[in-house]
Amino acid sequence: MLFPQSEAPLLGYSIKEACRVSSLGRTTIYSHISSGRLKVTRLGRRTIISAASLSTGAQS
Repeated sequence: MLFPQSEAPLLGYSIKEACRVSSLGRTTIYSHISSGRLKVTRLGRRTIISAASLSTGAQS
């Protein structure tokens, strides 16, 4: 079953998507990743930030 894009919650975000949804810049996102505030998963060359990590990491 296909969901309209607005209804399907994302489980993870690329760096570009994370910047867009969190209103943070790329440098800030990478800074949070290197400090351990954001947990990431590497899929080949892609870096995926989990939605849960982004929501809790952006609040701290």
